[in-house]
Amino acid sequence: MEKFTTLTGVAAPLPIINIDTDMIIPKQYLKTIKRTGLGVALFSEMRYNEDGSENPDFVLNKPAYRHAKIVIAGDNFGCGSSREHAPWALADFGIRCVISTSFADIFYNNCFKNGILPLIVSPEQLKLLLDDAERGSNATLTIDLEAQTIQGPDGGTLHFDIDPARKHILLEGLDDIAGTLKSDPAISSFEGKMAAERPWL
Repeated sequence: MEKFTTLTGVAAPLPIINIDTDMIIPKQYLKTIKRTGLGVALFSEMRYNEDGSENPDFVLNKPAYRHAKIVIAGDNFGCGSSREHAPWALADFGIRCVISTSFADIFYNNCFKNGILPLIVSPEQLKLLLDDAERGSNATLTIDLEAQTIQGPDGGTLHFDIDPARKHILLEGLDDIAGTLKSDPAISSFEGKMAAERPWL
């Protein structure tokens, strides 16, 4: 998994509450088990018209936000069904960070497993970040995970909190398997001791 240390990119404003996983990636795209190729379907029901053409009013179709790396979203982002395709689609599009006042638990956990940083901020901080994001191509934020800061386009800085274990996972680029393998010497030592003490097992 790609490490997350410092991210600088355009932030797209999406001030909608209760964006569920079906809005992020509709059910018809869930047939694949590949993590790639889903970016084109991200937010497809809002992003495309019925004839398949782009909806010019949707934020990610606007020239300034086509290559956004950050989404500033309303409360309760990622609610609904527990599809891991949602963070897959975000990551495949190029989104590495979603900022909101709250996330659904399963989506929140899935983000860390897929190299996406879901940041929880206060309503006051979210308002400031949405104001920054409205600047179009000038809506560039810098997120420093080690320092736990978000720097806005004018140089203002916000601090965020994050669980140390989750922070470590992203900084090191560890998925569940890689995280377990980091403990391989201790596991092997324990298994060797058990085999010697209880050979009948």
